[in-house]
Amino acid sequence: MADELTPETPEEEQPKKKHKQRKNGLYPGVSEELAASMRTGWADTELRGLEPIAQASHTAARRSALSRRFPGERLVVPAGRLKTRSNDTEYPFRASTEYAYLTGDQTENGVLVLEPAGETGHHAAVYLLPRSDRENGEFWLSGSGELWVGRRHSLTEAEQLLGIPAKDVRKLPEELAEAEGPVRTVRGHDSVIETALTDKVTKERDEELRVYLSEARAVKDAFEIGELQKAVDSTVRGFEDVVKVLDKAEATSERYIEGTFFLRARVEGNDVGYGSICAAGPHACTLHWVRNDGDVRSGDLLLLDAGVETHSLYTADVTRTLPISGAYTDIQRKIYDAVYASQEAGIAAVKPGAKFRDFHDASQHVLAEKLVEWGLLEGPVERVLELGLQRRWTLHGTGHMLGMDVHDCAAARTEAYVDGTLEPGMCLTVEPGLYFQADDLTVPEEYRGIGVRIEDDILVTEDGNRNLSAGLPRTSDEVEAWMARLKG
Repeated sequence: MADELTPETPEEEQPKKKHKQRKNGLYPGVSEELAASMRTGWADTELRGLEPIAQASHTAARRSALSRRFPGERLVVPAGRLKTRSNDTEYPFRASTEYAYLTGDQTENGVLVLEPAGETGHHAAVYLLPRSDRENGEFWLSGSGELWVGRRHSLTEAEQLLGIPAKDVRKLPEELAEAEGPVRTVRGHDSVIETALTDKVTKERDEELRVYLSEARAVKDAFEIGELQKAVDSTVRGFEDVVKVLDKAEATSERYIEGTFFLRARVEGNDVGYGSICAAGPHACTLHWVRNDGDVRSGDLLLLDAGVETHSLYTADVTRTLPISGAYTDIQRKIYDAVYASQEAGIAAVKPGAKFRDFHDASQHVLAEKLVEWGLLEGPVERVLELGLQRRWTLHGTGHMLGMDVHDCAAARTEAYVDGTLEPGMCLTVEPGLYFQADDLTVPEEYRGIGVRIEDDILVTEDGNRNLSAGLPRTSDEVEAWMARLKG
């Protein structure tokens, strides 16, 4: 990794400052002759006649709804900044969900500002870093210059793509510090913006903005539904990739599975939507097993919970529990089939007008029945459910909203989410599971160390629901036949 000339001060914080040399850099400085050479001889690379991004009309509608909700108030929604991973290296940037939802842009340091315009409207502008300045040398001397991290769009190009006026973000903190009138911002993404607004905002008012933007994402528009289906389709192919290399995973570890799925996510999408859970054997009983450093053994189950995130940041969230050998043992099939029956009941309960909790209650009822039937719990089932006794082995809720965040709409009010009503356009997961810990002495030994979860992404439609992830088999027989085909 090159390290010769990057400065210690980020470009956006030093537009007029001399660029500093890296400590321990190999060059002592920049000669006047070299500086003059670097200022000239570059072709015009401005992009012209750009078409708006696919979601531009949808983001405009979202901003209009936001404007109507908070008339007369300045609204500030940052994308966020790069976060240091180690010394002078950063984590890959992922724009804040709120910013990307309202703009379609994913640029670090970007900020959307809605300025009040009269009593009922706003003028929207997106504040971005402009192209690197070739006069002062930042394009090759700055750590965020184009020759170091790649070309970014000019402000004119950004306006064409996003359908929003674009301005220089380096001037924004000063403008916000001098602004008057009520202001709201989305916190937790940009400390520079928050500092500029420190005496103009309150936690309570900012939380109202965050809650509104969370609830606004509950019902997906046509673009979002298309992106979710795209994410799921890529995820299906990622699961197929994994099945084809299970023999190589057996020779290495769960990380071969993680890497295999990640390759599909990076080739067809932006990234994985969350850390892939590649849990073999008893690791399947750890709900969020993301270490992925365990053995993969024939005869065990593999619980694979993974999702591709599209370039527009919509993620799938799918789980299958697969027999590594290609065939379930009798006890594995018994537990798997119980979870499948539970999921079937949950999916059937997803429909417009139903309570959000209905699919969870339906799934849990089936699991409680099975646990009583197997003699692991004393009935009646209604008593088990009232006391929550099944939770020793079911552990988690049966699903959640899905969208740009894998656990989407998380800041929504309880009455609008888990106590709310399903509407067409909502997308959620249905994911019951049974987990018998390896050290659980309350169950027969043959159960111990088996964890099963089946998860699908379900879209609420006008007349019921659609399983976006139906491309992956779900019944135990179908899973075995599918694996046999893929393994040849």
